[in-house]
Amino acid sequence: MCGISGIVRFQVSAHDPGNDLAAVRAMNQKLIPRGPDDEGYHQEGPVTLGNRRLAIQDLSPAGHMPMHSATGRHVVTFNGEIYN
Repeated sequence: MCGISGIVRFQVSAHDPGNDLAAVRAMNQKLIPRGPDDEGYHQEGPVTLGNRRLAIQDLSPAGHMPMHSATGRHVVTFNGEIYN
């Protein structure tokens, strides 16, 4: 089981993105038992995502989260598998 954390700011005018990243990193530290194998972060605009990974099926770095599309336009973090 993996762990997912994040912050979405609906009022972005007065927030500091560095504070959000620090908060998500702190959340991820609490999730280490759920995903001790890897961690990842993505921050863009008002969204900060964090993920802790438990590598069971795909042990390679290709399973690193958050995942980015080939163009870099799309980012996703989830707990599950993608087929095809």
